[in-house]
Amino acid sequence: MLRPNKLKRALEAGTPVFGLINSVPAPLLVEMIGYAGYDFVILDLEHTCMNLETVEHALRAAECAGMTALVRVPGPNAQVILRVLDAGAQGVVIPHVSSAEEARLAVSASRYHPLGSRGISGGRTTGFGTLGLKDYFALANKEILVAVMIEDRAGVDAIDSILAVPGIDLVIEGAVDLSQSFGVPGEPLHHDVLAALGHIASCSRAAGVPLCAVPRDDHQIAEWRQQGVNAFLIGDDRGIAFRALKSHLGDWRNKSAPLSTPGN
Repeated sequence: MLRPNKLKRALEAGTPVFGLINSVPAPLLVEMIGYAGYDFVILDLEHTCMNLETVEHALRAAECAGMTALVRVPGPNAQVILRVLDAGAQGVVIPHVSSAEEARLAVSASRYHPLGSRGISGGRTTGFGTLGLKDYFALANKEILVAVMIEDRAGVDAIDSILAVPGIDLVIEGAVDLSQSFGVPGEPLHHDVLAALGHIASCSRAAGVPLCAVPRDDHQIAEWRQQGVNAFLIGDDRGIAFRALKSHLGDWRNKSAPLSTPGN
């Protein structure tokens, strides 16, 4: 059954929150992320081959651990948004939003009348009828989070009109994709990209829409905090797991290295 969205409450209160992208299609890993203390997780349907049945199990795992789970869908496609919300996602992340129209489509697909046109169903989101439909509509319109990712020059140029769309709850920066859009692929710390991020941040503050930053060096998180940013996406489970596994093996290889013989 849909629960109060702890991430939305934290964003409203200005409480710092930290999240991960889930790229490994394993509900057990999502549950571990929650028990490790992360505030939110974004299940990735944009870049991975995760199927919707696995998404539903991963959402259950996040609920088990008391963590807010969002799903990054491939775009503002109403049918995909409908299915992940019916599966129990507490919000959707829309990548590569470049216009107010795309933002409006995402909001409309995520909310019920009078805020949108999401298709009506019951199932696990209502506790299989434990919560009446009208009560569920009101709760969903209050608790479902809609986040847009700004990852293209066109999105930067249209940021004010995107933020003006009623129902946008969060903006997430996408500096790596922005670097490609600005002609410097793979350089998220390039001065043109940083200038674009600064513009996104200032427009978000002016519109009163929280920004989620993706720190990429040790100094960025302090800089973002000084700008009033409280939400941070700090990597994906795939990269963290790989680095941890590699480090673990390296430690044991070092421990098992032959001891040097005195005099040699």
